[in-house]
Amino acid sequence: MQQYGAQASPDNPKGTRAGLVLLYAPDWPRFAPAYLLSERELTIGRDPACGICVPEGAVSRQHARIHFEGGAWVIRDLGSRNGTLVDGQFVTELVLEDLHEIRVGDAIFKFVAGGAESFGKVRIDGTNLDDATGVGAVRSVTGIVGGHQIRTLLRALHRVAKSEISVVVLGESGTGKELFARELHTASGRRGSFQAVNCAAIPGSLLESELFGYKRGAFSGADRDKVGIVKAADGGTLFLDEIGDMPLDAQAKLLRVLQSKEIIPVGATGPERVDVRVVCATHRNLAILQKEGRFRGDLFARLNEYSLALPPLRERKEDIYSLVAGLLLRHGRPSMKVSFPFMTGLLHYDWPFNVRELEAALKRAVALVEGDLLDAEHLPDTIKIAMESYAVRGHGASSEGRAAASSGRATTPPPPDVTAPAAHALPRPAPVPQAPSGPPTEQQLRALLALHKGNVAAVGREFGKERMQVHRWLKRYGIDVSQYR
Repeated sequence: MQQYGAQASPDNPKGTRAGLVLLYAPDWPRFAPAYLLSERELTIGRDPACGICVPEGAVSRQHARIHFEGGAWVIRDLGSRNGTLVDGQFVTELVLEDLHEIRVGDAIFKFVAGGAESFGKVRIDGTNLDDATGVGAVRSVTGIVGGHQIRTLLRALHRVAKSEISVVVLGESGTGKELFARELHTASGRRGSFQAVNCAAIPGSLLESELFGYKRGAFSGADRDKVGIVKAADGGTLFLDEIGDMPLDAQAKLLRVLQSKEIIPVGATGPERVDVRVVCATHRNLAILQKEGRFRGDLFARLNEYSLALPPLRERKEDIYSLVAGLLLRHGRPSMKVSFPFMTGLLHYDWPFNVRELEAALKRAVALVEGDLLDAEHLPDTIKIAMESYAVRGHGASSEGRAAASSGRATTPPPPDVTAPAAHALPRPAPVPQAPSGPPTEQQLRALLALHKGNVAAVGREFGKERMQVHRWLKRYGIDVSQYR
């Protein structure tokens, strides 16, 4: 059976399809949201007869071709005058991996190894192309922005919203776990309030009194009764962020709340009834914490009646354009425009702190800009550093490219007198050292993660690679980087 994320064969039309998903182009309305690789090959170029027509002078009539060979999809530059970039590096031929980013002229796509047909129903500005399919049947009631992946999660969330089951929201820092918890509360129709507490931000000695409240005289300084957060959420939703950092003794008391719907405030002589819907979130691996004895298995079983995993921003870059528009609107600059170099920087960066970091970058840019156009100069330093090796000739073939060269494939970059389209607006420093001769083994990758304490950027520097390639290796080997932090 064809599995999502596996290389989809063109001979299997009933399986999920590999394809290219549009991330951005200045004239993006002229493009389809996604292009399926349902034939043996797909040509990209300026010629209207091409499978993907990029109508601009910087693109050759037949610029690049993607074809199925040896059980994998391969991209080949067709001798174009301005070159083909994958993950910001010029290539002549390369075996594509899931989430590789491809740039031809001023059009940027990502390769997905499966499920491309699902991306074809939502444009990068969030517009639905086919509401009849049910994609647009569920709308965010709290303003969550996103395309296919986010809408799939919203549909799942709304299916359980009216129930009483507890929900665990998983995801990296900044992916919007609290936003989804608020969405669940609003969609649930519960009449009580939404109460949120960050378990990692409250010292363990104070967490119990914050959650369950206390009675006057319970301890020194308790000069009056205090209603705890759980009681304040009575009839509503209690959101426990970073539940993995909750001390074991507080975990035991939370389990009682879930089992008996009762709390005992500090200093109280009897229980008090509460009706709360519990939603919790964490970026930690709770299964590993259970094995280490740092999280109660019985509590996890109670909390994990339904789970939702939010994708990191680096895996849903097709949402960046709509996120930028939404964030500019939120910060009072809805008419502001973005240049292609600015968007190129946003799309090339892998956002380790996700949407929270994107919002911070935009707030800074809006504060610094003079006029109504965000350009490359307004990118934060972290992105400018990531762009230093972007489209630099002589950067060196990738490890995958060298592997292809050993099998007889050409991997030499285009001639050095060719200029990358629109790259003039970005820094052009000296080339960085070449990467090692091949991708790491799982053992080598784990050893480097341990050495650098889970710092993905540091591991990437060891190989001369961007974070995005390290994340692909992590996904390939099924490694949870949080184990090393």
